[in-house]
Amino acid sequence: MYRNRTLTLSLPPFTRAVKWLVISNAAVFLLKVLLEWLTPAFADWAFYELALVPSLVMRGAIWQLITYSFLHAGISHILFNMLWLWWFGAQLEMDWGQRKFYEFYFFCVVGAALTTVVVSYTHIAGVQPFIPTVGASGGIFGILMAFGILYGDQEIWLFPIPFSIKAKYFVAGIAFFTLVGAIMAARPRHGESVAYVAHLGGLLFGFLYVKFLPRRGLSRSASERYFGIRNAYYRWKRRRAAKKFEVYMRQHDRDVHFDEHGNYIPPQDTRKGNGGGKSGWVN
Repeated sequence: MYRNRTLTLSLPPFTRAVKWLVISNAAVFLLKVLLEWLTPAFADWAFYELALVPSLVMRGAIWQLITYSFLHAGISHILFNMLWLWWFGAQLEMDWGQRKFYEFYFFCVVGAALTTVVVSYTHIAGVQPFIPTVGASGGIFGILMAFGILYGDQEIWLFPIPFSIKAKYFVAGIAFFTLVGAIMAARPRHGESVAYVAHLGGLLFGFLYVKFLPRRGLSRSASERYFGIRNAYYRWKRRRAAKKFEVYMRQHDRDVHFDEHGNYIPPQDTRKGNGGGKSGWVN
């Protein structure tokens, strides 16, 4: 896939899943701005209901594990997140397909959220359970990690900077500066490292998905496993019914047989003239 080509970030294809994620995030951001202008009190309530607040998640607000990714703090926040989603996510969607891309994206979003919740209760770096986190960066950083793993030797042009770098080095730099940013922002009185924790969580879950999860994706693998278990159950019921029928017919002085799969075995036809075959004529 694009082995001998340089991937550019200027005008990548605008794939379907990426497009709908961008539209959804933009629509939520516009609604947020309107609510802040029209009803600030309601906007504040909605923000804390939809943002990722670990203390609320632990009390049952599990929807925040996803909804926080559609909220953004400002224009620059959503702009850069959506640009990175477009630039790097489009290639993954073209290779994986829409369904697997959605699965991967929200796997990283939820993984980043769970990482943030866990870290907030350890109080590492002053992160507290009541501090809200917003933004799609968990999913975006997961996409960056996947891109770096799958297209590590591909050179990318950092538009508009006239400079190219291999994808694996670019992602390694992103991870390094994210970790450094988390350490430098670790001030208990500010709690600014929460966003960095989500970024690191996205990188971690992006790595786990690409390296250890089934190549066909979680949903397809789970579907195949479900149908495999269901079919095995039906085969067991068929064999069980066949054995019961054999017992029933034996009680009525009739002998019938089924194979190990529960299929009926017709009796041997011993009539003369057919060569003693089990059934039918033999050429």
